[in-house]
Amino acid sequence: WMSWWWGAVPAALGLIRRHRVQAIWSTYPIATAHRIGHTLQRLTGLPWIADFRDPMAQDGYPEDPATWRSFADIERQVAARAARLVFVTPSAQRMYRERFAQLPPERFALIENGYDEESFTSAQSSGARQPITPGRFTLLHSGIVYPSERDPTALMDALAALRQARNPHVERLTVRFRAPVHAELLRGLADARGVADLVDIQPAVPYARALFEMLCADGLLVMQGANCNEQVPAKLYEYLRAGQPILGLADPAGDTARVMLDAGVAHVAKLESAPDVAAALAAFLAEAPGAAAPPAVPDRVREMSRASRARALAAVLDDVVAAPVPAR
Repeated sequence: WMSWWWGAVPAALGLIRRHRVQAIWSTYPIATAHRIGHTLQRLTGLPWIADFRDPMAQDGYPEDPATWRSFADIERQVAARAARLVFVTPSAQRMYRERFAQLPPERFALIENGYDEESFTSAQSSGARQPITPGRFTLLHSGIVYPSERDPTALMDALAALRQARNPHVERLTVRFRAPVHAELLRGLADARGVADLVDIQPAVPYARALFEMLCADGLLVMQGANCNEQVPAKLYEYLRAGQPILGLADPAGDTARVMLDAGVAHVAKLESAPDVAAALAAFLAEAPGAAAPPAVPDRVREMSRASRARALAAVLDDVVAAPVPAR
């Protein structure tokens, strides 16, 4: 997307003049957005906020050495000129504080992801909640299943182990994968382990319908590999707002597990460990059908709304606009 730079810079300069812009904000991905932000800050002197939805230059990512060097160069440009570097997870914030230890700590801000309350209000108005599969317990994973970052192998092994152990709950379980993208991977793993009848793969649906499905599910499934400990799936915040019991398959040392544990999710196990997944799933199935209340703490969940996150971003904007821009 390098070609974005050529059109974006003159277009942005026109917008800055026309609207008397007071600050510049760019977000990664896409990497070129930060190139554009850097150029605009250099040309205008306006305070620039560089937002990182994910870390950029990581160990082994990007795989192409030239692209990795380009990402590292962009990060240095951000460190040199941005008034604030904004991150969505504490681990990513900590990583960049260590990477650019020469910068003052206040240059690094944390604004986590969240859910949109209006979208849930709209989804709830579409009808009364109904069981997805009457007579069965539906555990829903909504969204992409990445072969590495959300590897479902241990989950399939755990299903097979519980079946072999004659777990009393597993035979009425349906694990639904909504729009997983890698459907053939899921089918192959399920078939090889003899649990294909427990797995239900469904296509993509409109966003409002996907939210309504979360509200109707008996349980919600989070999968996040240990190779993504510095990231949190945005879907998790929607899960928490949906208020249904959550089974968290994520490294207990990572940020995804931290968000779940802080919100009161009781069953969290490492995604890559089939025995841990089997134990957590068995406990979850034994408890969730009779749960009297959702596992998340309501006040904590309200803090995760996008309205709350927007107030945090507004505070950052107010702060950088009020502060003098240092000479470079």
